[in-house]
Amino acid sequence: MTDAPIRTFDPVALFAHRFHGHGDTLGIVYHAHGPDWAELALPYDARLIGDQASGVIASGPILALMDMATSVGVWLKLDAFKAHATFDLRVDYLRPARPGRTVIGRGECYRITRSIAFVRGQAHDGDPADPLANVAGTFMATEGYW
Repeated sequence: MTDAPIRTFDPVALFAHRFHGHGDTLGIVYHAHGPDWAELALPYDARLIGDQASGVIASGPILALMDMATSVGVWLKLDAFKAHATFDLRVDYLRPARPGRTVIGRGECYRITRSIAFVRGQAHDGDPADPLANVAGTFMATEGYW
């Protein structure tokens, strides 16, 4: 039997004790994680509706969710919090989120170089096989990731 590696970056603690920023204002919460990925949830909230007639969450909060989920994926892969900036984040919106549903954003970091982290992810509202958005992007650590 092998012991699981001891991890130093804990996304559960990050979301339990974080500062009150835009993610908190939007209602983004921790959902799940693995060694190089994180899932965050954006519960449905009438304040996030872009078009009142449709009841659909606006694209901005979903972009913020995916930016945050992919960023946490980088920190999980590093196993450390490292200040970095979103260098590029492309979002392909496939369909609108269904009214009344929580949106789950899963972000994965698949490669890190000295100063760039490469990420991808997907957002869905209940069925990962029916995504509402895909993302791909990069983050940059000005002082380097190592």
